[in-house]
Amino acid sequence: MKFRPCIDIHNGKVKQIVGGSLRDTQDQAVENFVSKQDAAFFAEFYRSRGIDGGHVILLNAKKSVFYDQTKTQALEALAAFPGGLQAGGGITSENAAEFLDAGASHVIVTSYVFNGGQISYENLEKIEREVGKERLTLDLSCRKRLGEYYIVTNRWQTYTDVPLTLPLLQELSSHCDEFLIHAVDVEGKARGIEVPLVRLLAELEDVPVTYAGGVGSFQDLEQLKTEGKGKIDVTIGSALDLFGGNMALDQVLERLRGNKS
Repeated sequence: MKFRPCIDIHNGKVKQIVGGSLRDTQDQAVENFVSKQDAAFFAEFYRSRGIDGGHVILLNAKKSVFYDQTKTQALEALAAFPGGLQAGGGITSENAAEFLDAGASHVIVTSYVFNGGQISYENLEKIEREVGKERLTLDLSCRKRLGEYYIVTNRWQTYTDVPLTLPLLQELSSHCDEFLIHAVDVEGKARGIEVPLVRLLAELEDVPVTYAGGVGSFQDLEQLKTEGKGKIDVTIGSALDLFGGNMALDQVLERLRGNKS
């Protein structure tokens, strides 16, 4: 179990938001934290501490008036920590190379693959050919509906018709190097993890999985470690002291030391 750092960029600024509140209309989101530092500052901090494998996420749509600012921040972060961060948000086979060339270790993809509410195997195979399986992370972030977790796209705003299941994870694992999964209903709320989702992810073998959503205390972290059988990596956002929260990064790293998968 490993700590995976995050740099979420919205409207050209590093932020922590309530995930389910994000709306493309007028570029809205409920904010937990807005940093005075730029994305490169956080990337350099992670680099100096040797905390790699994290992700830079662009939270604006390409049509947003803020997209260029957000993208510039992301590219500067990647340049500050070459090979240490993954990049996601609006990634397609057409623009993936730009982010890899800028220093991303992997590109993170959701909407391009889950097109029109279903899996587009054509697009999945296209981006796999473009970047290689070893540099592709699939984001299977999900929300609960009718008792099941469904994959969501378009910055967590649109439900697909695809439930997140163990057979699906096993199938898609042959096309990617890792999975990133936000539990969107609890993302940014720091009120506890989605235990049923974590238990599902723990059933997957031999593929790195990073979970994000709801970790707000060291008790939550211990529960994630237990329910995830010690093999699910974790991202902590709003609760982390770097982003105005109460969980000290040094303590998080200490708790997880010796438990890396």
